[in-house]
This record gives sequence, structure tokens and C-alpha cells, in this order.
Amino acid sequence: MVGSKPRGPGMERADLLKDNGQIFVGIGKAMSDHAKRDCKTIVVGNPANTNCLILQHYAKGIPKENFTAMTRLDHNRALTQLALKTNSKVTDIKKLVVWGNHSPTMYPDVRNCTIAGKPALSLIQEDWKIKEFTPRVQKRGAEIIELRGASSAASAGSASIDHMRDWVLGSQEWQSSGILTDGKTYGVPEGLIFSFPVTTAGGKMTVVPGLKMDDELTVKSMKKTTDELLDERKAVEHLLK
Repeated sequence: MVGSKPRGPGMERADLLKDNGQIFVGIGKAMSDHAKRDCKTIVVGNPANTNCLILQHYAKGIPKENFTAMTRLDHNRALTQLALKTNSKVTDIKKLVVWGNHSPTMYPDVRNCTIAGKPALSLIQEDWKIKEFTPRVQKRGAEIIELRGASSAASAGSASIDHMRDWVLGSQEWQSSGILTDGKTYGVPEGLIFSFPVTTAGGKMTVVPGLKMDDELTVKSMKKTTDELLDERKAVEHLLK
């Protein structure tokens, strides 16, 4: 699901949510009437997480686990930034995570990440991670638009292929994907589409368990992106009844 209305001059995020919400209401109803019950869906059009929430609400009869919001593009961007910084290949990098919303509040997390078998935190500086890496991953979409006058359609298309390939064929490498929360996972409230680290097998995504989430930066970052998603859901709650 690529298409959505872009934000116009002076438009608030809540206005964008309401306009795009109506688009995904219609698509969800069409899917309910015509789509195969086992189809798998990636929502790319922004605001992707909450658009996905609306879509799965109206696509009756299709399992909610078959709807995802794409944060694989953010994941790929984070891999690239780390590879450039450490003169590595992206395939050398493991256990990277992008948590939360596909927005500037997302949390690219390298605490468990390794690069060619070495802890990523031993190869990068804390100052670079906080002041350059994190904000650049969070705002890379806007940076590309500013540089080339258009969005990163090719890299988004490539990321959607990565996302669907791993979802269908399976991968034990950690990836990032927005999925419906159950209220029991990493303290995130129930009923949001939230990006977690996942592995895939048999066409199903499984959240990587047991990660420590108690350091100050992680707690603050998780709260910020969760609060934004709660606000987005509130802005479209009239569509979710």
C-alpha cells in the first residue's frame, strides 16, 4: 500500500491522519470484500503505522498479523550509516533494531548490534551515535527530499522487497517491522502498530524476546515514539469504532 496524501503547507499531522485515514478505510473495505484471506500487506504510505492500523480494522476476515507497516527502509538506512562510518559491509552488521513509529521519533538501537562480530558500540563514538547517526536515520526521508526534490521511491521499493522476501521465505536475521501490539511486549500498550525486532519463519513474524530496555536513553526514546503513536490513534479514533 504505497499511495497516501502528502502533507501540504500548513497542514498539521492530525489533518494528514484524517485525510489518509479515509483512504485506508476504503481500501480496507475493498480488501474485506475481495482479497484472499491469507494475503500479506505492507503499508508504505505515510503515516504508515496508523494507516496500517486503520486498514487492518476494516479488512474484516483477514488475520491482523498479516498487516505490517514498513520500517525496513529505516532499518536499511541505519545499516548504511553504520557501514559507512566503520568502513564495513552492510552484510557484516547484525542485530540492529528500529523501534516505534516510522517518523522522526523512531529509535534506531545499536545496543545489541555487532559489526563483523564486534560490538558496534566498540567501533563508534557515543557522541556520533547521539548527534549524527540517530537524527540522520530519523530524518533521512526529509533530507533526501531536500537534496533531490523528490522522495526516495527506489529505496522504498527495494526495502519493501526485502521486507516481503524475509516475511515469506523466512530469516533468522533480526529485521524491523511495524506489527500490531498485544500490550505484553516490551511495555508497549495494546492496539498500536509498533516497530519491533523480528525474525520470520513459516510466513509469521516473531518478536525477538528478552532484550534489556532499562537504560535511560532507551526508556526515554521508547516513551517518545509510543506517545506519538497514541496521539495518532486518538486523532483517528472515530474511524476505529
